[in-house]
Amino acid sequence: MRKRTRIAAAAGLAAAASATGIAVAALLAPTGPGAADEVLLGLGSDNYPSTTAEDWVTYADHVVVVEAVSEETIAPSAAEVERGEGIIGRTVSLTVEEVLWSRDGAPVAAPAAWDFNASGWHFSEGDIENAVEMGLADSPRVEVGHEYVMAIRWEAATCSDDGDFTPAKWRGLGEGSAVPFDDGVLGNGESEGTVQDAEAFAADADVHPDQGVEEILVGQGAEAIVSALEDAKPDTAAQAEVEEFSAMHSCV
Repeated sequence: MRKRTRIAAAAGLAAAASATGIAVAALLAPTGPGAADEVLLGLGSDNYPSTTAEDWVTYADHVVVVEAVSEETIAPSAAEVERGEGIIGRTVSLTVEEVLWSRDGAPVAAPAAWDFNASGWHFSEGDIENAVEMGLADSPRVEVGHEYVMAIRWEAATCSDDGDFTPAKWRGLGEGSAVPFDDGVLGNGESEGTVQDAEAFAADADVHPDQGVEEILVGQGAEAIVSALEDAKPDTAAQAEVEEFSAMHSCV
């Protein structure tokens, strides 16, 4: 069992989740840096409301079952290496096993696969080989060999007034939009870098303040998820606001 350490600062985790660069397989073991038994957890802010079935049908384009099939590490910057402290990024290749739900009018069909920018590792004192795993509180790290239900949306390429460009990509909504789903059981599998049991998660309901998809449907399968999504009512006003904002910042 890995030890989970929560931290308040999330800047490094955000950087790890969005980093791009060159894989450093020559420097790191194939299974990732070190054999750490600790996970450093940070707190992040959601891109969109992400917890309930209503959130999912309002802001997501698709809800899919995915399997994490492989990963690549992303090299820390030269400045981090010189400083002896920094972040090793991670990209996880996901394959879509099943599409559970799609929004009418979704701009892009659900993908068959995509590369997911995941939390990586933190190193200090120049010790890259024994870097500590990083993750976000109450969320899966998304690790190879595990399955997840994910609520995802297609983000078109955006351009800012300052000339910054963000390429189009698939992304989740936030903390609640990725849920463990090993063996087709919601809440069963990897979360926060450790493997949880759906039954134990349900028994610990008092420590989970959110009453979202995972908490309400824990222990159930795909049919229950589909039923909940079909019954949920989207917030059409919120959808319109998001679409207006996206159009304002689109590069097209």
